[in-house]
Amino acid sequence: MFTGILFGLLPAFTASRDDLGSALKESDARPGVGLGQSKVRSTLVVAEISLSLILLAGAALLIRTLMALRTVDRGFDAHNVLTLEMSLAEPRFDKTMDVAQLVRDARRRVESIPGVKALAITNSLPLEPESNYTPIVIEGRPLTKDRYHAVVNDRAVSARYFEVFRIPLRRGRMFTERDDEHTPPVILINEAMAKQFWPKGDPIGERITTDLGSVYEEPRRQIIGVVADVREAAFGSNSEPMMYELIGQSVDAVNAAYNRGRTMIWAVRTKPDPYSLRVDIGRELRIASGGLPVAHIRSMDQVSVESTARNRFNMVLLTIFAALAMLLAAIGIYGVMSYAVGQRVHEIGIRMALGARAGDVLSLVLRQGLSLAVVGITIGLMGAVWLTGAMKSLLFGVSPNDPLTFVMVSALLLAVAAAATYIPARRATKVDPIVALRYE
Repeated sequence: MFTGILFGLLPAFTASRDDLGSALKESDARPGVGLGQSKVRSTLVVAEISLSLILLAGAALLIRTLMALRTVDRGFDAHNVLTLEMSLAEPRFDKTMDVAQLVRDARRRVESIPGVKALAITNSLPLEPESNYTPIVIEGRPLTKDRYHAVVNDRAVSARYFEVFRIPLRRGRMFTERDDEHTPPVILINEAMAKQFWPKGDPIGERITTDLGSVYEEPRRQIIGVVADVREAAFGSNSEPMMYELIGQSVDAVNAAYNRGRTMIWAVRTKPDPYSLRVDIGRELRIASGGLPVAHIRSMDQVSVESTARNRFNMVLLTIFAALAMLLAAIGIYGVMSYAVGQRVHEIGIRMALGARAGDVLSLVLRQGLSLAVVGITIGLMGAVWLTGAMKSLLFGVSPNDPLTFVMVSALLLAVAAAATYIPARRATKVDPIVALRYE
């Protein structure tokens, strides 16, 4: 309503203040069509084209981001993995040994199902990481003013976690079923952590203590292996330091806090489609846990899709806005050029009477329309540089100021402008000089 009132009042206000003498001097045949009004129309068209280019550039960058995410190596295999959530927030699972026994019972029952290859449990999934940053102290290194050396991401897993997600081992060894609550605590670290804290050395055999202050007394854990980096989020090119500890070797107090604060996630690798076994897997997990229900059953392929849902939504929304803006720009150019041709019928008739060919008239009108498009594209490119810079956190695999993207959207918009200008330009070539002069 505001737009309708505004754009209705502006022409009315302009017409009410027109000077009759000036209007007669500026007009060829129709009163009220002056240079001032032509400038307003041209300005609106330039603004529409500029806005279209800004939105098109943003949409194109998001499209290229999603294309890059489909081909990026995440460091794990999401295919044929089923995930099921279960809450262990009961007193009977406060002790670590009881959770370790649950994992053993669940693994025995679930892996006996035909088609199941491996089962693991974790406190968070790749692409959906829980914020569990833990201060660490590396044995044998002096401390400075802080009481710890660094803060790294810490994930609790069971032994077959890396088999389920097919995360490769780079050096050392993986967890085994012999690593349990009765053996010395061990951990695995990723390559990013190894490069950061042992850039020229070998971390295997080094010992780490998680510094949780006076709340819990954590044991020293020995590094037994280095695994490949995993992309823990949908975006971001660099993997952060990550260490993996066994759920079955957690301190009882830490285990109880974990269970109270979040649900645990079962991850099952299958041979057939994982959804085809969800009923059998859920039944065996309920039996193994003494009747605890499973919820939020998803495949890792679905988790992967959901991890990019925000950007896909932004892409669709921005693409719709860009398409509408481009349509409005095309209509604007067509309207302005049709109006201009209508006002220049007499001029065009004189030109053709003096020998101008149809191609000359076509070129004249096209130049006028495309000049508006070029001005709009130039202004739009400056605006796009600002917008795409603000979108940096939403992009992956493409620069915010990617030249190819800007060239493509500029060419597209120029082609749309040329098509919108061509129709009235073509109509101008069909002007009959005799009729045009008689009309004057």
